[in-house]
Amino acid sequence: MITVEEALSTILSAFNPLPSSRMSILNTLGQVVAENITSKIDVPSFKNSAMDGYAINSNSCTKSSSQTPTILSVLGTVGAGEIPKDNVSPTTAIRIMTGAPIPNGADAVVPFENTNETELLSKNLPLKTIKIFKKVDSGQYIRYAGEDISSGQLIVSQGTVVTPPIIGLLSSIGVKSISVTKKPIVAIISTGSELVESGSNLSESKIYDSNQLAISAYVKSCGGIPKQLGIAKDDIKDISTKIKQGLTADMIITSAGVSKGEYDLVKKVLSDFGDIHFWSVRMKPAKPIAFGIINRKNQLPVPLLGLPGNPVSALIGFHKFGKPAIYKMMNKSVATKQNIVAILEDTIINKDNRRIFARVLVYKKNNQYFAKLAGGQGSNLMSTVVNANGLATCPETSSHMVPGEKISVEIFDWAEIR
Repeated sequence: MITVEEALSTILSAFNPLPSSRMSILNTLGQVVAENITSKIDVPSFKNSAMDGYAINSNSCTKSSSQTPTILSVLGTVGAGEIPKDNVSPTTAIRIMTGAPIPNGADAVVPFENTNETELLSKNLPLKTIKIFKKVDSGQYIRYAGEDISSGQLIVSQGTVVTPPIIGLLSSIGVKSISVTKKPIVAIISTGSELVESGSNLSESKIYDSNQLAISAYVKSCGGIPKQLGIAKDDIKDISTKIKQGLTADMIITSAGVSKGEYDLVKKVLSDFGDIHFWSVRMKPAKPIAFGIINRKNQLPVPLLGLPGNPVSALIGFHKFGKPAIYKMMNKSVATKQNIVAILEDTIINKDNRRIFARVLVYKKNNQYFAKLAGGQGSNLMSTVVNANGLATCPETSSHMVPGEKISVEIFDWAEIR
């Protein structure tokens, strides 16, 4: 058996970032930008109002107060998207809406609430003059050209992961498409003659295949494109056929068939097609994990990650090895959501010197994290993954860990601490 670190290093060495492609920005969410993007415009591109109010010359209102208001003549109104027709003088004002260009001669905006506009409108009086009840400073409530972004400024650097705010930022400078690292296509195969697809009639001795959909969902959440190839029976020909169907993908993932049993045929097929790099990792769950390379004549080889058949083992195996491989192909940094230290509330027994990843529920109390087992730790108990929010690590060198000890916990991507 090899260590978790050795297994991960071996797997990642077989992958490289994929080429880039240009895509509409809305379709790039979660992908990695493959170019430096600079702005060709200022944002805002013109000086505009940050409030609904009146554009004025601040020198008119240096002594304005509720007792001694400044009275200005109103020249008209300018709305967002309109161009002011008049210039402001020390004795005049222009009614202005948020986002509208600042008229020439104005250097400040007075919000409606600092004027008597509400009183005039309530009496159906025309807005010919307006009273200013507060002192006004130059620049008040004005957005200046280039205040947010300057022309020529680097907006998004190569290697940045696209988020909704970045899409909004790119839209604000008129960008419609960008170059991003492609999403990897991951072919997924479940093996086992006992498996049937969800929704099928469940006859005696059969079970529903949960691994295909669970792994597909995780691939998708990582940013990859799952390619479901269905179920292969415990038959070398059937498994070989499915694997051949996956050779157009960037990676193939199988579940089951990688242990030591008579029907564990994935390793045999993988040996026939290419090279097995390892097939056992010093961890629990997910000890029987195989990794190898399928060689193709005059074409790039295709890595194959063989996960265990038990659903918990398959999911944890993908979490530890499949996710980092997808991230590397996407040129994306692998960062766990959160690693914390918690006080263990239950006993963890380590009988065979493997690294144990225990499913735990972490909660916070009095500014301290606590971790309790999320239920039985059998590799078939998928409900315990649902009930857990993290994996607590018991090292290979520890025969057990007891309540009260501090333990390292990796919080799941999809979970929260409450």
